[in-house]
Amino acid sequence: MHLLGELVFLGALLSAQVSATWTDPSVLDACPGYTVSNVVTEGPTLNADLTLAGEGCNVFGTDIPQLSLSVTYETDARIHLKISDPSNTRYEVPESVFPRPNNSSSVSPSSAQIQFNYTESPFSFTIFRTSTSEVLFSTANHALIFESQYLRVKTSLPKGANIYGLGEHTNPFRLPTTNTILTLWSRDSYEVPIGSNLYGNHPVYFEHRTTGTHGVFLLNSNGMDIKINDTESDDQVTLEYNVIGGILDFYFLAGSENDPLELAKQYAEVVGVPAEVPYWSFGLHQCRFGYNSFVDVADVVTNYSAAQIPLETMWTDIDYMQGRRIFTVDPNYFPLARVRDIVDYLHQHDQKYILMTDPAVAYTPDEDYAPYHRGTEMDVWLKLPNGSFSLGLVWPGVTVYPDWFHPDIQTYWNNEFETFYNPESGIDIDGAWIDMNEPSSFCFQPCTDIFNQAIQQALPPPRTAPIPDPNTPIFVNSSKTLTKRVEATDNIMDPPYEINNAADGRVLSAKTAWVNSTHANGLVEYDTHNIYGSMMSVSTHLAMLARRPGLRTLVITRSTFAGAGRYVGKWLGDNFSSWGMYRQSIAGMLGFASIYQVPMVGSDICGYAENTTETLCARWAMLGGFYPFMRNHNSDTSISQEYYRWPLVAEAARNVLDIRYRLMDYLYTAFHTSHLDGTPLLQPLFFKYPKDPSTYLIDLQFLYGPSILVSPVTEENSTSVTIYLPNDTFYDFLTFEKIEGQGANHLGYKSPRAMTTTELRQRDFEILIAPGTDGTAKGSLYVDDGESIDASVNGTTEVEFSFGDNVLTVNGTFGFDLGVSISRVRLLGASADVGAKNASVNGLQGNVTTSYDAEKGVVDVEIGVPFDKGFEVVWN
Repeated sequence: MHLLGELVFLGALLSAQVSATWTDPSVLDACPGYTVSNVVTEGPTLNADLTLAGEGCNVFGTDIPQLSLSVTYETDARIHLKISDPSNTRYEVPESVFPRPNNSSSVSPSSAQIQFNYTESPFSFTIFRTSTSEVLFSTANHALIFESQYLRVKTSLPKGANIYGLGEHTNPFRLPTTNTILTLWSRDSYEVPIGSNLYGNHPVYFEHRTTGTHGVFLLNSNGMDIKINDTESDDQVTLEYNVIGGILDFYFLAGSENDPLELAKQYAEVVGVPAEVPYWSFGLHQCRFGYNSFVDVADVVTNYSAAQIPLETMWTDIDYMQGRRIFTVDPNYFPLARVRDIVDYLHQHDQKYILMTDPAVAYTPDEDYAPYHRGTEMDVWLKLPNGSFSLGLVWPGVTVYPDWFHPDIQTYWNNEFETFYNPESGIDIDGAWIDMNEPSSFCFQPCTDIFNQAIQQALPPPRTAPIPDPNTPIFVNSSKTLTKRVEATDNIMDPPYEINNAADGRVLSAKTAWVNSTHANGLVEYDTHNIYGSMMSVSTHLAMLARRPGLRTLVITRSTFAGAGRYVGKWLGDNFSSWGMYRQSIAGMLGFASIYQVPMVGSDICGYAENTTETLCARWAMLGGFYPFMRNHNSDTSISQEYYRWPLVAEAARNVLDIRYRLMDYLYTAFHTSHLDGTPLLQPLFFKYPKDPSTYLIDLQFLYGPSILVSPVTEENSTSVTIYLPNDTFYDFLTFEKIEGQGANHLGYKSPRAMTTTELRQRDFEILIAPGTDGTAKGSLYVDDGESIDASVNGTTEVEFSFGDNVLTVNGTFGFDLGVSISRVRLLGASADVGAKNASVNGLQGNVTTSYDAEKGVVDVEIGVPFDKGFEVVWN
């Protein structure tokens, strides 16, 4: 069966079966733990002391003898629990990086949806649901261990637990529960290997049961292993945190007994709602590492236009740089004047341009490279304990890294963006792409001679392509269709507990900045490594705002930490061209969009590394049409894979972009809702069907907004797919065939095809009514100018649609001048009785023509009236 012409159901990817530091769980559980004393309760807050209950186990250092416990009922659905060392100032994620949620509405425990309970000796605690007493998190029988460089908390969960989150990883969306290790330690993860730590860190999980959905968030940026295992007990799953620093800072979220969306909204209250992005950012983006010159870039733009494939934004990777140094252009291959010609052309044709900006700055004390010298004068580079620069090895060779904690770093970053990306004298980019911000380094351990390694690796690599004539004509025959750490005795270079870092024998400094690198405020990379990428994201977002005050930014990053979605979008890194990566991209995308609150997410379509095939790229183009962030991107060592290079791929791209553009305002509305309250833009099926256990494992189908079920083909050479349809009413998007699920109640709207989003906004709307099993439907539409942060500047239009008893009602406010009409209303699943009725439009002037397709059960009402006020369509 086809739905949207495509997809799903396939087995899960392999889970992580590797071992990190291993100690017999029974030995750790037998540690003495702590005893509670001096308990003081004041309203919503409980404070207490925790004292070591006996001789410490001292498994990875010395057990800290005295701890502080604080528990606060911050809202009726959120409990905040902290365990810290009162005798030492330990690292905590700084407020400047992760603003704490507002808890001014603290509540009485008696009115909370979840409760905290504890056992005095040995100390353990339980979080349970107030209404049912169901235990959601319990450390009973699992000793708390708190050492300088090792923190351990362990909970027991039901057998067969449905756990989601704890990324970034390549596991299935529903996490495997047998010997699974999830390591949070940012690293450059070429080809996105299965079962290893990747680019980002989101220490939050959602657990779903038929009785409800709840969440647990550990606010800690230190390296950690999270181990999930169902082999220690016949009737339980254990989930164990093993953290190498910081404190225990937990947020427990009640979620809901009936609606998983409530949990997503509660998590958004903690990490922040996603930033709104420009309307144009939902169009197709094209990039490649390997465009050798400005001629290549211009040719791609021309060829997309000639192939009638809508291209919204052209991107350029590090190829444009001189010696791969940021804030430069190669004068031979990408002369500034010709790049500006490309930007001017794109803007004249309502298209956009984005360039890559890495964090690493070439170390050039003896060369005339202004970005390095300006940063050196401002003293904004990350340093080693002896005060020297912390050097890395990246694309331009030996580099320095910006210190995002330095008080002057934003001034530096803003100035570089303002200078290089200046609309009058530089390259007027429309968005920013930041990469390599784990931060990445190519230096192999032990990395004792970084300058020699640069020579051995030939960095920066020489150019081998012929130098183009700077006067080469471009766009020929084109047309307009186009805080301080703790103890000095800590061994931060080689901590006693070894997390399962996949880089260079698990060495923490492998392929990244040295973990003893020290920031201007005294913090070290050992603690802050996992937030480096998110800090660069915020600084880049602010630099773009400084360039274009009042306008939304599109910043796409590789490395993220919890809360990154407040500022940026994310692509899933350097994947490769395979059907496995194609399938895995769905679970990865669902993790960021539905759990981590980073909805502007996508995977490199057709794959980044290795060579794609025509069939794979065609299928991936179709799937990519339902990524929020839709970009085709690949490596310089792979064949070119722009959509127009194969007839089958070009046809697939045109078809899916036609669907995407018809649904663009539906998508934009769903994204706006996500920004308002955290309602996920994309959702796994169990979010909508929480009582249907068959949906809990599914991660090859997903909901695109509230009303569209996407089920792509996921097997090579297959032209059909077996999918699961819950007990509900569905309609095929292309044929309008009514399909009863096994076991939506929706109303959508669409706009006809266009070549750019600017052109799309000039097209009339169609309203598509797809009644659910109860014969009703509802929907909404949000429209603004598509770019202003303050949407009230040019007004907003917000419309609600409802259908029932053969009446469509359209009500709302029309503060933004749409300038278009409603051309047609389509009612799906209509009986012959309804098809025989006449339709009338109340509140608008215009001719009304009704027709009925009995075979499809579709009623078409052609109205052609301005869409500037509410109205009703009545079948009588």
